[in-house]
Amino acid sequence: MRKLHTFDSARSTYRPTILRARRIHTMDERNPEAEAVLIADGHILATGNAEQLSSAASDFGLTKPAITDLEGATIVPGFVDPHTHPLMHGQMMMWVDCGPDQARSIPEIIALLQQRAAATPGDTPIRGYGYEQSNLVEGRHPTRHELDQVSTDREVYLMNGSGHGGVVNSHTFAKYGVTRDTPNPPGGTFFRDEHGELTGELSDAACNILTGVEGVKIGNHGPNLHLGDSTADHIRQLELAQASFIAGGVTTVGDCQVTRREFDMYLRLAETGKLGIRYSMYLLSHLLEEGLEIGMRGAFGNAFLSFAGFKFYADGTLGGWTAYFPDGYNGDPCRTGMLYHEPAEYHELIRRAHAAGLQTATHAQSPTAIGMVLDAVAAAQRETPSADNRHRIEHCGLPTGEQITRMRELGVMPVNQTQHYHQWGEGVVTALGSVGERFNPLGEFAAAGVPVTLSSDAPVADPRPMQAIETAVTRRTRQGSVFGDPSLRISVRDALHAHTLGGARALGREDELGSIAAGKRADFAVLDSDPFEVPEEELGRVQVRETWIDGARVSA
Repeated sequence: MRKLHTFDSARSTYRPTILRARRIHTMDERNPEAEAVLIADGHILATGNAEQLSSAASDFGLTKPAITDLEGATIVPGFVDPHTHPLMHGQMMMWVDCGPDQARSIPEIIALLQQRAAATPGDTPIRGYGYEQSNLVEGRHPTRHELDQVSTDREVYLMNGSGHGGVVNSHTFAKYGVTRDTPNPPGGTFFRDEHGELTGELSDAACNILTGVEGVKIGNHGPNLHLGDSTADHIRQLELAQASFIAGGVTTVGDCQVTRREFDMYLRLAETGKLGIRYSMYLLSHLLEEGLEIGMRGAFGNAFLSFAGFKFYADGTLGGWTAYFPDGYNGDPCRTGMLYHEPAEYHELIRRAHAAGLQTATHAQSPTAIGMVLDAVAAAQRETPSADNRHRIEHCGLPTGEQITRMRELGVMPVNQTQHYHQWGEGVVTALGSVGERFNPLGEFAAAGVPVTLSSDAPVADPRPMQAIETAVTRRTRQGSVFGDPSLRISVRDALHAHTLGGARALGREDELGSIAAGKRADFAVLDSDPFEVPEEELGRVQVRETWIDGARVSA
């Protein structure tokens, strides 16, 4: 894997400044704590206390630096969120929030969508998001007939909280020619009832119908999240997403499903100087052939927009019950989920990417899917040995102990989202029985010497790193359940590392990001409390007071 080396950004702050706080947790093993940090030209020059740094400034050829006192705050490195979907996150902010804080039943969801329909003229589609069937009092997905109560003459789409599908009304199926006789596409499903009639639920690659004739098509390379809006709306959506990340103290993200839609919007923001955080792009695997054809052989870009690698899918989602369990789900033995690719096809994709020196990031949740990824990486490594391939498994919800050992041996990095567990841990246990209690076994990774990395998967969860850290430490769900052995938990320090330096390493950017150390970029999250001093169950309440990027405060 070729790590990213970026040139300096023109937006760096040139006036030397000393930031002083009650405590600074640097995530730098050589100097884990400090009281102040000296910054200039957007970079960190030194850490220590204010007096030391004032004296040291002349050693760097600086005039007397300004001192900014953050008055009792705690500074940590800017959070790194290596698995997100920024444009989709902003798009969801313009849809109807049907999550558990807004609706606990199907009639409540229908009422919310009806309100939006009444306020939206013409044939504009009505879109909602965020429900998770196990959190509803009915314990099931809505049906197309229930969504027909919202509209019978325009599209209605209710996205599941997992992002891997949802429910549409009858008009949507009719518009795109989907009938009871329409075959399921490779890697996706149009769900049917016991009589063979469409229920309205669709998942994964079946979502391709939702982008229409002119929209992005990705085949069996993932759930189609790429619904089109106007260019002006997409730009606004990215700006909303940036504000959300900044509010959570997130300074760098990995976009883990880039198509021409996302790429176009990033370039438009870059042209106008509006890229407010750092983006590392993972192009979706349907673009692999084109990427290899034009000679993409490793990471490249600048400090705010860069190419990191390619994103692949092995199976579906645990939240939507489409992750692949060949023996069926405990909650529905007839439901097995699915694989996006046959093993031979997937192996060939990984072989080609690895041979070109490209980092891969594969979504895999079930032991079968995770095993397919590890087998493909092992075969690619045998053919083209690499000392640091740094291939990733996204989510990596339920690996076996033997698979965790193989990850360490192969240098494979799991990238987990504890907020998934926080939001629908009960649903995973309902779906899979006691097996589901190990969901996100971070403590097992740490014990085996496998790097632990945290991310949000926004918009599946809001980018709130302190909530992710609390869940990693406590394994407590939003409903108050605690599943699994205590050995599955990790420490506060390990969790903070996982959302800073661990995230930077997952992106191949640990040389410039993820810790507060000399030579790195001056990206910080300023917290109102010290995470090491608050009760573990209150970590999620720690607030981000300020976010700094390139040595300057940025606003949400």
